[in-house]
Amino acid sequence: MTMKKRIVLFIGSSFALILLAFIIYLTVLLTGQYVIDEEKLVMKSTTLLVDQNGELITQLYRENREPISILDVPQHVQDAFIAIEDVRFYEHQGFDMRAIGRALYRDIAAGAKVEGGSTITQQLAKNVFLSNEKSWLRKTQEVSIAMNLERRYSKDEILEMYLNQIYFGHGVYGIQAAASLYFNKDVSELTVEEGALLAGLPKAPNAYSPLVDIERSKERRDLVLSVMQRNGFLSADEAVRLKGRTVAVAERQDLNLDPYFTYIDMVMNEAEERYQLTNEELLTGGYTIVVPMDEQLLIDSYTKLQADHYFPSEDSHAEAAFVLIDHQTGGVLAAHGGREYVRKGLNRVDVKRQPGSTFKPIAVFAPALMNGYEPYSLLKDEQIDYDGYSPRNYNDHYQGEVSLYEAIIQSSNAPAVWLLDQMGLDDTITLLNDVQIEIEDRGLAMALGGLSEGVSPLELTAAYQIFANGGYYVEPSFILEIYSRDGEKLGETSQEKRRVVDRQLAWDMTRMLESVVQEGTATAGETQWALAGKTGTTSFPDVQGATRDAWFVGYTPKAVGAVWMGYDVTTMDQYFHGGSQYPTILFKDIISEQMSENSLLTFEKPIDVTELERPIKMPASLDLQASKAFGGRAPFSVRLNWTETEDERVQYTIYEISEESKEEIATVTGIHEYTLPIYNPFITKTYQVVSYNHQTEKSGEASNLVEATFQFGFH
Repeated sequence: MTMKKRIVLFIGSSFALILLAFIIYLTVLLTGQYVIDEEKLVMKSTTLLVDQNGELITQLYRENREPISILDVPQHVQDAFIAIEDVRFYEHQGFDMRAIGRALYRDIAAGAKVEGGSTITQQLAKNVFLSNEKSWLRKTQEVSIAMNLERRYSKDEILEMYLNQIYFGHGVYGIQAAASLYFNKDVSELTVEEGALLAGLPKAPNAYSPLVDIERSKERRDLVLSVMQRNGFLSADEAVRLKGRTVAVAERQDLNLDPYFTYIDMVMNEAEERYQLTNEELLTGGYTIVVPMDEQLLIDSYTKLQADHYFPSEDSHAEAAFVLIDHQTGGVLAAHGGREYVRKGLNRVDVKRQPGSTFKPIAVFAPALMNGYEPYSLLKDEQIDYDGYSPRNYNDHYQGEVSLYEAIIQSSNAPAVWLLDQMGLDDTITLLNDVQIEIEDRGLAMALGGLSEGVSPLELTAAYQIFANGGYYVEPSFILEIYSRDGEKLGETSQEKRRVVDRQLAWDMTRMLESVVQEGTATAGETQWALAGKTGTTSFPDVQGATRDAWFVGYTPKAVGAVWMGYDVTTMDQYFHGGSQYPTILFKDIISEQMSENSLLTFEKPIDVTELERPIKMPASLDLQASKAFGGRAPFSVRLNWTETEDERVQYTIYEISEESKEEIATVTGIHEYTLPIYNPFITKTYQVVSYNHQTEKSGEASNLVEATFQFGFH
């Protein structure tokens, strides 16, 4: 090619470039102002779930991004990105012709693409506003938007948006999240070589990731260091020294999120219901949500739910649900909607089931105590027909009469239904509504948890708060406080306590439910800590001995919770093979794992309530013996002895019986002998002792009738 042709070609090329630049400039002037949608510059941000101490629990995001200020990015990290991406960043106005020419030359010289031609502003424009389509029109739009961005924002603002916007691989967006992923540190702590490694990622994150190919990642980092040195950001000595360092990746060990899934979903549901934040807003809005979660409890309870030995051997595929609430605040400490819960799937914490006998304290016994019945009031324990409904005790054993206390401990069905029939349903419905349980049922079967729809584990747990919390109800919550990305408090959950029953009733129920655990239907398993609760089992009538739902609902001095076990659908081929002992053991093991030396071994009685006596244990039978002897308070005496019983509170009434009368001669408590004077030893009388329970005001079994005789012996 002759010199003349070269000059003509150069002039023509230069003219073409000037013409292109002019066209682009006109495009900017005519259309650029209408292209920029500033709402698109508001980046999707990661929402943080933190505990009450501000410690991070987990993150919610559509794009894992934590926007930061440019002031938090060290200068040497900014230099690395500017060197490799746009060395004239502070000189151009969004479009750099020199950079395009230089990039072409260096790519050719290196035999590979080592430096980009697009400015940082162009890349921001493309990432935020445009598609990946490769065309002259898209490139023109990119330049147009870039130049308008330069007119609207400062260089620092553009660089900040760019560093927060770009993708670094492995689902991570923005330099803060990238620093956390690759080096487990804040961006402000990044060293020069770490900043260079991150600066090398955006061109091909999957290829240059140190988590994928550490050697290739080091080569890319060293290239960035070389470019930094060539452009005056590093000295030659610094570049050589830094290239000699290995790539020390301290990858953040992401949590196994399976234990968190139920809780996360319920946080998102509550955010939508209480704060009108959609799931999309929550995943992209960069909120900080303070939750009452006990993280270790959540993980431990999840692990135990997976263990097959907590289930009958035939039921390794059975499902379960668990929830635990701080009954002082209503804050949910842990929740699991299944053994292998799937995000946005069937959440068994909210699924309504037949509650069985766990419903009795709420539906029958608490309303009874509100209406004048006392723990030792006697209830009829007989199988009775109520217009075709004839409830039976689980063992078909009936005592005629039992105290309310005994009916709870033994989980007797007949007395519970009889009591509800005597009271009527109005107070029961009122109490259920007070604890946020709404049912359509109005039959006596509700005394035994026989409901058309049922109640959920969360509903039952919340209802039992009134016993655990001195009579108060607090609405359960998964969110304590919620803040915007700017730190503004958007709201907090009211933890207002609402009195439902009086403190004495709550204390009496606690003592009775504590006895259920100590000597009633909930003795399975072990725990040394204070625990009150109630078991429940609903049968599957199509198969003899089959169970549909197995429950334990209980509370400690700190928390109240429930465990449900069973199948989502119970059939003749798929039913639970055990009873309430399985959820009882699981619940005890979960809470025992979390107790510390400072945990309470007993429930603390409020100062303004009366202690509830434990039930008096009456003797099953009395064997009376009587003998005459010399001396005593008269010349002769009769000495009576009868069977000794463990409970010293039992009263004994002593009768002297003759042919004409039966005379009460004495009442004693806690002793098993009595001496009475006689003056004529030749008159024979008959004696009898009858036990008496002052709690129920009911006499027990009478002893045998005996005549006193002289006893002589030789020693």
